[in-house]
Amino acid sequence: MSVAEPAPPVRHPARRTGSETDAGTQSFSHVIRTIGRGPSLSRTLSQDEAKQAMAMILRGEAEPAQLGAFLVVLRYRKETPEELAGFVKASRSMMARPASANAALDWPSYADRHKQQPYFILAAKLLSENGVRVLMHGIAGDGPATTPKALAALGIEPSTGPDDAARRLDRENFAYLPLDRFCPQLMSLFDLRPVLGLRSPANTFARMLNPFAAPVQLQGVFHPTYLPTHQATAALLGQPVMGVFKGGGGEIQRNPEKPCNVATLVNGNAETEIWPVTVDGSRHRWRDEPLIPARLKAVWRGDDDTASPNAAVVGTVAIALRMLGLANSIPAAESSAKEMWEHRRKALP
Repeated sequence: MSVAEPAPPVRHPARRTGSETDAGTQSFSHVIRTIGRGPSLSRTLSQDEAKQAMAMILRGEAEPAQLGAFLVVLRYRKETPEELAGFVKASRSMMARPASANAALDWPSYADRHKQQPYFILAAKLLSENGVRVLMHGIAGDGPATTPKALAALGIEPSTGPDDAARRLDRENFAYLPLDRFCPQLMSLFDLRPVLGLRSPANTFARMLNPFAAPVQLQGVFHPTYLPTHQATAALLGQPVMGVFKGGGGEIQRNPEKPCNVATLVNGNAETEIWPVTVDGSRHRWRDEPLIPARLKAVWRGDDDTASPNAAVVGTVAIALRMLGLANSIPAAESSAKEMWEHRRKALP
């Protein structure tokens, strides 16, 4: 039985006017004034203010117009680490948690519109088959999200909830936990994308939820300017170890054809490692590769030995090994990852 059962999704109240406006709406209007009064009068939110604002949103205390204004302003000017940390803490306070869990590596997957083959799924699978307990979480359902479809192609189904995910970690060292199974209130913000026409801050801070409090976390971002923001937010949240880099489609997927800057946080020390190119010569057509389950399976089985996709898997695993403390240098991590890949069990369901 979960320690906390998930609350129902956010249901925003009907529009109110005049005397019908409640205290919650009045309070949230103060949040809008704080962040939206123009370049000379507006300011960013403190961590506590951000936590309170997101808690109100997740409880359904903001009017639809207020919520839209809030999300668009933040998306336009970019969230601060203090704001993101506050949003994460508010969301964590409402998350359903398992009675017990022992994840070693937290693997968020929230880039819900992949424009390339999700080879990172194979990287996570390889780590789990070598004893690393990987919890992956993200967006599931019937929408455009690619991760659950790719996992299904490999015979991996989503967990039904936090307790089921904990059991799967015990059995298989891997579990995929959909956001709506542990924080449905936050899933409601992702559902607003068709209405707003753009992503919201939820796409950023959902990556930081770490629902099983794994000591090591990886993150992938689409825009490299977000690297120091994610690094600073992890420090505010007290994350012991975290590595974030620009990944394919915003996912945790290394491009082996380019140098990769990994912003790290290890016990409070923030640094940046520069990982070298591992594939030279012709460039792979990454963006012309939407999910093709047969191709994903072919790479795992060894039937497709195209250099870049195979190197993407190995390179992603290498970064994970480095963050997990299982390799004391970049060359050692690359060597260990390559050996794991060469000795994988190639059979699939």
